[in-house]
Amino acid sequence: MQENVDIQRKHRITINLGFMKKDMVFTLSFLLALASCFVQMPRLEYINLNVMVSLFNLMIAIKALEELKVLDKFAISILNKSKNSRTVSSILIILCFVSSMFVTNDVALLTFVPLTVIINKKTGISLGETIILQTIAANIGSSLTPMGNPQNLFLFSHYAIKPLDFFVTVLFISAVGIGMLILFTLKLPKSELEVELPTIKIANRKEAWIWAILLAVIIASIFGLISHALSFFLTVMAAIILNRQLLLKIDYMLLVTFISFFILIGNLSSLLAVHTVVSAGLEDSTSVFFSSIVLSQLVSNVPASILLANFTADWQPLLLGVNVGGLGTIIASLASVISYKLFIQTKPQESKKYLVKFSIYNIAFLIILAGFQFAIFLI
Repeated sequence: MQENVDIQRKHRITINLGFMKKDMVFTLSFLLALASCFVQMPRLEYINLNVMVSLFNLMIAIKALEELKVLDKFAISILNKSKNSRTVSSILIILCFVSSMFVTNDVALLTFVPLTVIINKKTGISLGETIILQTIAANIGSSLTPMGNPQNLFLFSHYAIKPLDFFVTVLFISAVGIGMLILFTLKLPKSELEVELPTIKIANRKEAWIWAILLAVIIASIFGLISHALSFFLTVMAAIILNRQLLLKIDYMLLVTFISFFILIGNLSSLLAVHTVVSAGLEDSTSVFFSSIVLSQLVSNVPASILLANFTADWQPLLLGVNVGGLGTIIASLASVISYKLFIQTKPQESKKYLVKFSIYNIAFLIILAGFQFAIFLI
């Protein structure tokens, strides 16, 4: 009897460890956030409720459109216009790049990575590298506009930057990033597509239109045109009335991951030692640039920009640094966490493989873009 109990306990432990290994980003962020609470007492204001509400709303709306076969229809339309896998990947990467300039990098990834996953299921083509390049494209594309990502929006407002000055500052480094994206895309596999896919009928056109309108409302709330509370209320009510199962099907682990990051970042940023090190390292444009890159790797680029803005008036290298710094580690830009989570939902066994490839690609982009910008500083 005792032996059976011991076996059951071991079995439960194995399951728990397997769960931790399945999502290493969640596990690491949760444990680090928990550890940081022993050093610094967390505060509620560390958690950006607007971001959390937006993520929740978007996940509900995208899941609804996916279940209504809207994303399937979009995926098949892309496949029907493509002769090979590289063309498919190119379209998906371009969609992320362009849309991120207007609806932020995280919204772009939440919208188009699920589409990539559906295409992968329908064709069997491996699109892990495509998702990685979509993530890089979203981070580079979002750097081109003030509303492309949260750190740009903050710095644009904090320093009262003129639109032309902003664009001139980020144009060169973004152009280099675009060139690299093209080169990396051209190296993707080019297998011929031999699939005959039937025409997809949207399950319920009326509901599809409701969710499409709600998606527009959610994006409007992200731009501050309407309140986040209103968009949250409308989204939840629509889910309750149209399909309550949606509330059970979204990835709540992603939300917990973001909360963990917010707590970890908030605790670290509040430490006096961090402020001392930061203030001592901002001597000139080059030091501001590289300090923002390094700090972004550790606490992500949004809090890095907020923290460093308190210590320097030199906004150009800071703007460049936090945008280039969004590349590198998976936590350098929290938008990267979104695409990772969406990928491992369907391929949990490839979690480590994805993280290795993600790191190689992102570090390559980071080193080259930082090197180009450093050369400009020396001129």
